[in-house]
Amino acid sequence: MAQKAILNLVIALLFPLTAVPLIMTSTFVAGKAASYESYGHKGFDPKLYVDLSLKNDLSITIQEFHKLPRAENDSVPVRELASFIESHFGDAEEDLVHVKPVDFVPEPKDFLPKVKNPEVRAWALEVHSLWNNLSRKVSNGVFHRPDYHTLLPLKSPVIIPGSRFREVYYWDSYWVIRGLLASKMYETAKGIVYNLISLVDEFGYVLNGARAYYTNRSQPPLLSSMIIDIYSQTGDKDLVAKSLPALLKEHDFWSSGIHKVIIEDAEGSSHALSRYYAMWNKPRPESSTTDLETASKLSNTCEKKQLYREVASTAESGWDFSSRWMRDVFDLTTLATTSIIPVDLNAFILKMELDISSLAHSIGDYGTAKRFRKASEARKKAINSILWNAEMGQWVDYWLGSSNDVITLNVSSQNKKTFASNFVPLWIQPFRSDAKIVDKVISSLQSSGLVHPAGIATSLTDSGQQWDFPNGWAPLQHMIVEGLVRCGSEKARALAQDIAIKWIRTNYLAFKKTGTMHEKYDVRKCGDVGGGGEYTPQTGFGWSNGVVLAFLEEFGWPTDLKIECP
Repeated sequence: MAQKAILNLVIALLFPLTAVPLIMTSTFVAGKAASYESYGHKGFDPKLYVDLSLKNDLSITIQEFHKLPRAENDSVPVRELASFIESHFGDAEEDLVHVKPVDFVPEPKDFLPKVKNPEVRAWALEVHSLWNNLSRKVSNGVFHRPDYHTLLPLKSPVIIPGSRFREVYYWDSYWVIRGLLASKMYETAKGIVYNLISLVDEFGYVLNGARAYYTNRSQPPLLSSMIIDIYSQTGDKDLVAKSLPALLKEHDFWSSGIHKVIIEDAEGSSHALSRYYAMWNKPRPESSTTDLETASKLSNTCEKKQLYREVASTAESGWDFSSRWMRDVFDLTTLATTSIIPVDLNAFILKMELDISSLAHSIGDYGTAKRFRKASEARKKAINSILWNAEMGQWVDYWLGSSNDVITLNVSSQNKKTFASNFVPLWIQPFRSDAKIVDKVISSLQSSGLVHPAGIATSLTDSGQQWDFPNGWAPLQHMIVEGLVRCGSEKARALAQDIAIKWIRTNYLAFKKTGTMHEKYDVRKCGDVGGGGEYTPQTGFGWSNGVVLAFLEEFGWPTDLKIECP
């Protein structure tokens, strides 16, 4: 496709895997001071460069590149390289232009009616206003010359997460949509869904993000959740009819081929479950220098290729990166994501099956409704048979062996470490049907060590990776809290409300201190932002905004409840 042509060029020009990489040489060998002066910032982010667009035809750009002077080690001096980039590439921000959403108003009718505290209400309106700040549309240039851009041409406006994330992302979009629904911005929410459906139509699945370099992987499959939530508020059956074929295609992507794993339980029954598995065994273009550095610790080419696949598969999980996927929690080269059956992924696919069944029934497609209801029952049985740990009171990930054939259940292969993902099944209706199990899971969460003064920690391991302790992430807070609310018991709702209040307060204080919403937060102290990982902490921020608005819509905020941290 056209976008891949420019992507390959940018990679070849800026990140060649033969000889000495130009940017790496310039930055780390020729001297940091010179590269910072040339590129205008401290800290090198390869994503910026693969987001650039061409100014001229590929052939002309290549010819000019080959004319550049080179040192003995085949590197290009910083000044000449910077001049070449300025002459032949457009700015990374040019592909997307700001657009005011058609349904944005400063204060929507019936906005957060349960929020009575004037201070909290004023802040909520500020968060609501961020949809206007984060709204973009693909520029005409991308449609006119798609071969000049790595950005994919999406017809409807998008809501970007913020900062370095200049394009729409898959699973981020679910919580963006939850916030848009709280903001009564139904047309913007539908537009996001139609964009994602167009990706399924073209690629067979929703991409990690709307860039050519994301075509090798997806992200946690929540498209059906977006559609059913919009439908429940709008009753738009046209949306349902248009989306159902895409949902069927996406379900096939996740439940067959390389994503499908068969496990045989102790009774000899076979169960089909799913895993993350990226179609890629090279450095990720948007993180090429980081991946090359990580792989440099390995000497074997085959091992490096496998590591690159594991890295990309971890990015597909959304949890990039976490000790959850590592055999050695402090060594990123031990990533083994493709060898893990993730509990949350299978819960998402089960929800997809239930959603498809419900959506199909709503438009009279009873055959599809029946088929996917049956599929959901089989997956629920598989999750409970393979991933439920009664002793812990949690659903857990399962580590696979090296065999590609049918795997026999071995209880010792369950990952008995506690992660926030172990409680995600509560978000899915079938796992809330047994009151005794629910009580056990709630008690397990309360005693897990995950619940802290500012929210739920992602894990109990402080590995330095961003999807580990002490970071808390909006999606995990939301799924667990909403799951608890839907359990129906006073005990569950009280715990949910306590977590939601902590999370709202930490978002509020951080906003007041910094003037922005953040990608993640440190759950140890109210108002502290998160850190760690392969890039600097980001602001904006799509899913954080959405979850705060969703929590305020559910729980409100009474006049006499202080918003300040205790």
